[in-house]
Amino acid sequence: MSSIGKLMRQATRIQQQMERVQQELAAKTVEGTAGGGTVRVTARCDQSIASIKISPEALNPSDVGFLEELIVTAANQALASAKEISTKEMNSVTQGIAIPGLM
Repeated sequence: MSSIGKLMRQATRIQQQMERVQQELAAKTVEGTAGGGTVRVTARCDQSIASIKISPEALNPSDVGFLEELIVTAANQALASAKEISTKEMNSVTQGIAIPGLM
């Protein structure tokens, strides 16, 4: 069999594995917290936000800016964790091969 044929089969296999991993990542969630847990952001490992929970004690009408900072902090923490998991799992499929445009 030609090396191009082998390469094409390998590329198809990797593509199928990547699609499977992407589906699995969309189902996995991680959580970021801020303010001692008063703000919780749940993110999916496909880099989307699933939910934001805010405890009533975090609500202070006179300090909305602080609440906004807590939300941003928790969201960034959750997304960073999601990205770390996503990168690790995608690297396991590509075995560390850098494929332009994937990540």
